[in-house]
Order: sequence, then structure tokens, then C-alpha cells
Amino acid sequence: MNADKYIRELDSLSERRRVHSLNVSAEAVRLAEKYGADVEKARLAGLLHDVTKETDHDLQLQIIENGGIILSELERRSPKLWHAISGAVYVRDKLGIQDEDIFNAIRYHTTGRAGMSLLEKVIFIADFTSAERDYPDVDVIREHAENSLEEGMLYGIGFTVSRLVGRRDLVSPDALSAYNDILLSK
Repeated sequence: MNADKYIRELDSLSERRRVHSLNVSAEAVRLAEKYGADVEKARLAGLLHDVTKETDHDLQLQIIENGGIILSELERRSPKLWHAISGAVYVRDKLGIQDEDIFNAIRYHTTGRAGMSLLEKVIFIADFTSAERDYPDVDVIREHAENSLEEGMLYGIGFTVSRLVGRRDLVSPDALSAYNDILLSK
């Protein structure tokens, strides 16, 4: 898997999103090396995780539908989640990357889910903690992630859920499942 061959996919993104994607890819490589995940898959999934983030919502829905994905009611009413789903389908169907672990790493990089693979956890944390991120508590999440991916995920999911609840926004059941799955596996 040669991630460099897919770098042109970032050309349609804004400079800010392009930098973010490159930073996530770099952080994914670092975390993959640290925790023993496949480095090339991490590089590629990190690079492409937001490939449809700036795509028109109607087109994202079309990509999802064409990919055979049926959105739940919560997903349908949560456009911020669409890019992960449409991105995974785009990478699989348009770029021809037929790797289930890469598909799932992109698909669940925003919410997480129960039973995540090592690559999925790497991409989830890399997206949360990439170099340009500067939101409150990012350094705390980075510290936890240096101890273990699961500790970083617990803190990150807790942080996200608290913010969503504070705004009275929908909370993905996948995020809650990921959180509970990590706690149950301890």
C-alpha cells in the first residue's frame, strides 16, 4: 500500500483540511510504530480519513446510498458524521482500496465503536491529537494516549460526549459502545 499514490486526493480539500490530513497521517504512523499496528495502513487511512469532509452533503448522502449503507435515524440527523461514512465508501468504491480494516478505520474515526481493531484505535486517536489540534484538553488526551490507546480513547470519548450533552446534541450509540467496550475489557 503506497499512500503517496493517493496524495492527489487531498487536492480538492482546503489548505486547513489538507494540513490536518497530513498531520493525522503522520501521527497515525507514529502511533502505529509505538503500538504495533500496520504502519502503511495507518499512513493511508490517516491521509484519507477526511477525504469527503468538505464534500457537499447531498453528494455525501449519494455516495453513502450508492455504497449500500443505510443510515440509522440518528446518523441521518447528524450530518457531522456523514464524512466518515461517505469517506470510507469513497475509498473503497472510487479508489478501489478493498481493505476492511482501512474501511472501518475511516468509517469509525469520528465515533469509535465496540470491538475496534488496533488500526481503528490508531486512526481515532491520531485524528483527535494531530499536531494542529488545539482544543481544550487536547494535551490531556495526548498524555493518556501515550500510556495506552484505550486510555486516550476513554478520555476523548468522555470529553466529546460531555460537550455533546452540554449542547443537547445527539450522541452516537457507537461512541457509547466504544467507551463501554473499553471499560468492559479492563
